[in-house]
Amino acid sequence: MTDLILGAGNTLWTLASFVVALAIIVTVHEYGHYIVGRWSGIRAEVFSVGFGPRLASRVDKRGTVWQIAALPLGGYVRFLGDENAASAGVGRTVDPALRRQTLQGAPLWARFSTLLAGPVFNFILSILIFGGFAIFQGLPSPDLKVGQVADAPPAIVNQLQAGDKLLAVGGIELENWGDVGRAVQDLPIAAQQDWRVERDGQQMTVAGPDPMPARVSGVAPGSAAADAGLREGDVVTAIAGTPVTRFTQLRDAVEATEGQPLVMDIWRAGSDPIQVTLRPKLSDLPAAEGGYEQRWLIGVTGGNSFFSPETRRAGPVEAIGLGIAQTWGIIISSLTGMWAMISGQIGSCNLGGAISIAESTGQAASAGGANFLWWIAVLSAAIGFLNLLPIPVLDGGHLVFYVYEALRGRPPSDRALNLLTTIGMVMVLGLMIFGLTNDLFCP
Repeated sequence: MTDLILGAGNTLWTLASFVVALAIIVTVHEYGHYIVGRWSGIRAEVFSVGFGPRLASRVDKRGTVWQIAALPLGGYVRFLGDENAASAGVGRTVDPALRRQTLQGAPLWARFSTLLAGPVFNFILSILIFGGFAIFQGLPSPDLKVGQVADAPPAIVNQLQAGDKLLAVGGIELENWGDVGRAVQDLPIAAQQDWRVERDGQQMTVAGPDPMPARVSGVAPGSAAADAGLREGDVVTAIAGTPVTRFTQLRDAVEATEGQPLVMDIWRAGSDPIQVTLRPKLSDLPAAEGGYEQRWLIGVTGGNSFFSPETRRAGPVEAIGLGIAQTWGIIISSLTGMWAMISGQIGSCNLGGAISIAESTGQAASAGGANFLWWIAVLSAAIGFLNLLPIPVLDGGHLVFYVYEALRGRPPSDRALNLLTTIGMVMVLGLMIFGLTNDLFCP
């Protein structure tokens, strides 16, 4: 009975997290359509968060109905003259005097910018969130000073202190934070290393942890590690009874399993030792020499020792630049991943559906507010990209129609629009069913 209650609670948490994330992303997307349409002289009749029966609403001074509907899995803006919530089809008949206020009757530039604004606002949301992390969490300062010191397992002596300037580890001189990670290649595998630091103007050698212990710095939503309940800050102390002190040992052990279950001993600050069993998943990853390679992964990242760098706040321009780079990286990885599936370089099981996205969203929310916000930014960029695909009923499909109109001097015929819209709906539904099938049957 307890397991049943816990399972139901986890399901509700997953659904609630997914609904909240989707509501934020969709609202931002639809607001992009709405506000640019309004600026372009196109009148919105309804702005809806959710579909179906109306739960609450108000009418603003422009006559737009702002509503919350019963089914919170999406939303829409219905402009004057739209045939339906997707702005698909040839449109409804309106008073000729009001035709300029409809999407169909507006100038081409207004229609194009209004439709493009939805995905663009998704990208803007991602850029602002990623940039916000750079501002509020900070970036490593260049002077190699220790910022905070984390708890370590009892077997590790960590005499490093906040404010220490790192000069060398194991006799290897350090000039930047990259050197700290590279030093691992020349250091013997050990839980302890000698660190030379500058403290209060004096140089001294103190005992400290390995630069790259088997400490979890991040857990990927939807991964084997997330399913097993691993958290940021967990330390893997042993695998199948064999002690582990460096992250590379963990990585090598995972790759050597070839998918067989792994038993891991975990140290977690403030709790008793934990033992978990998880099964690595075969994943397609970009290869250094190009193309893709398959590797067994559990979905954790490492690289952080039991101390963090002293940070500096990024300026607004730098933060926005970092946000743009992060968002652009997601767009490029989505594009290359899609092409890799189409060309057969990677398996079709890489395309997840609503279930896997919801589960990953719930895991991100369980990992904390910062992780949840970061995941929203990732999803927002991905959804913005997907909406730009040239498929009728998606924003990208409408934009293709507008490009055709600009080149030919006239829009596609009503018959062609209706036919292509139907084909687009079938394609979108097919992709949704395909993704759901992968959720249910892919390993």
